[in-house]
Amino acid sequence: MAGDATKALSNDVLWGGGRSPFSISYGKMMMWFFLVSDALTFSGLLVAYGFVRHSTTEAWPIGEEVFRALPFLHGDYPLIYVALMTAILIFSSVTMVLAVEAGHRMDKGGVIKWLFATVLGGAFFVGSQAWEWSHFIHGGGGYMTTPTGETYWVHNDEHDTHTPTAHASFHLVKAVPGHYLKGEEGAPHLNREESLAIWDKRVSYVDGANMTRNEYGPPQYANFFFFITGFHGFHVFSGVIINLIVLLMAVRGVFHRRGHYEMVEKAGLYWHFVDLVWVFVFTFFYLL
Repeated sequence: MAGDATKALSNDVLWGGGRSPFSISYGKMMMWFFLVSDALTFSGLLVAYGFVRHSTTEAWPIGEEVFRALPFLHGDYPLIYVALMTAILIFSSVTMVLAVEAGHRMDKGGVIKWLFATVLGGAFFVGSQAWEWSHFIHGGGGYMTTPTGETYWVHNDEHDTHTPTAHASFHLVKAVPGHYLKGEEGAPHLNREESLAIWDKRVSYVDGANMTRNEYGPPQYANFFFFITGFHGFHVFSGVIINLIVLLMAVRGVFHRRGHYEMVEKAGLYWHFVDLVWVFVFTFFYLL
């Protein structure tokens, strides 16, 4: 029976081509090819990060001890701001779904509304990541080492790493091996006079972070932070620009005249990918 059915089809139908694989357009198929290749790139970065982290003999920083600041506020808020960034980025993926769904219904107003919300969410994430980079680079006071090899964290409520001793709040805290946290329970806090005496005998002082050294841990830690989060941030920034262009085209009625909103769906594929990648970056870099 199967052979009879095959014989009933002409060669043009069997081998003539002209049909899209999986019944999707050329544009969406190329977007999927790009996303698969990009996923392999991010996978390679995260695997390399995991390998270096577990092969490094130095103590690796703990995310909740490094990322514990909120804009315009003083105090300890472990991972609160990173969690807020993550929640807003995930919510922007929901608004993108609603924009695509509105496009399927040829609802121009719905597409504009939800795509605008997506752009706002992405812009907030990019701005937040820029602030996080700035805070990471400037650091929280740094640490110093003595001639005997002891390490002390520098505390300064003014967050001035250039002249930390100029402020009345300056004091040192004995570092606990394997921890970045400044002020661990049981760690000795020195008063200002004791701190100044030890400070004058310092042999090194490291504050903030760059590509060669950082106050948080091994040099590779900052290197991977800048590269992985920067690479992802570039993707989010690109997605915001793409979504903004698509939004302007929707406002001008370009897609309505075409009779479909496929471009919104293609932009949505990219945006969902960017959100998914951040879930992995957040998990491996900040939580584990």
